[in-house]
Amino acid sequence: MSVISKLTMLGAAGAGGGAEVEYLVVAGGGGGGGGNFGGGGGAGGMLTGTIEAFSGTINVTVGAGGGGGAYQHWGSDGGNSSLSGDFSLTATGGGGGGGDDDFEEVGRNGGSGGGGCGARSNNSGGTGVSGQGNNGGTSVLYRGGGGGGAGQAGQNAVSGATSNTGNGGNGLSSSITGSSVTYAGGGGGSRYGNGGSGGGGDANDGSGSGYPGTDGLGGGGGGSYISGPGGRGGSGVVIIRSTSSPSGTTGSPAATTSGGYNIYKFTGDGSITY
Repeated sequence: MSVISKLTMLGAAGAGGGAEVEYLVVAGGGGGGGGNFGGGGGAGGMLTGTIEAFSGTINVTVGAGGGGGAYQHWGSDGGNSSLSGDFSLTATGGGGGGGDDDFEEVGRNGGSGGGGCGARSNNSGGTGVSGQGNNGGTSVLYRGGGGGGAGQAGQNAVSGATSNTGNGGNGLSSSITGSSVTYAGGGGGSRYGNGGSGGGGDANDGSGSGYPGTDGLGGGGGGSYISGPGGRGGSGVVIIRSTSSPSGTTGSPAATTSGGYNIYKFTGDGSITY
């Protein structure tokens, strides 16, 4: 679930006020688990909110997607995305999906949790961070659980099902750019899991690797079926908008305007000053 928070920057703005700054922060998605029957990667954690009366510099960090798990191993966790200055907030990277190993079959914890691997038995999904994402789905024998998404838990796998089992959890939409975009969907668990809306990668039901999460959306990677690696997680994003104009930026964010807002989209590290 998404949490809208009001952060008043005590001491950051003078009596003359400052900019009201809205933000969307999405961490990198977790990688899908490697075969056999790897779990889907959890989506990157997602945070939205408003900073009131802000004056100063906001430092931006954008998390990378986690690597897909090698054969029989967990997917890697996604990288954290954050804002910092006279304050600090962090969206946690998505948890990697479980892989076919006695010690790695449970999905990893993260912004949203990775799905469990279904190589041998029922395995639980990882735990998501409250206010940022949801838990990964549980596996059954020969079916991996889906990675959690920002708007929905990963689907538990269903024994004997031949389609749509272990789907990734759906993400959440935001219109901070002026149009509605869905972010932070979970990766599908192998064999038949589909990625959740918001950039989650599909599982592979053949001998290849799981499909990747979408960069810039923080989607989790899909799990691998037989011998291939899991799909990598998608990178995160940070978007900041205000009716005020910043005095400067670093890191070359993409700048647009919509509805009277000045909008800055960071796909890499940087800063913005008001």
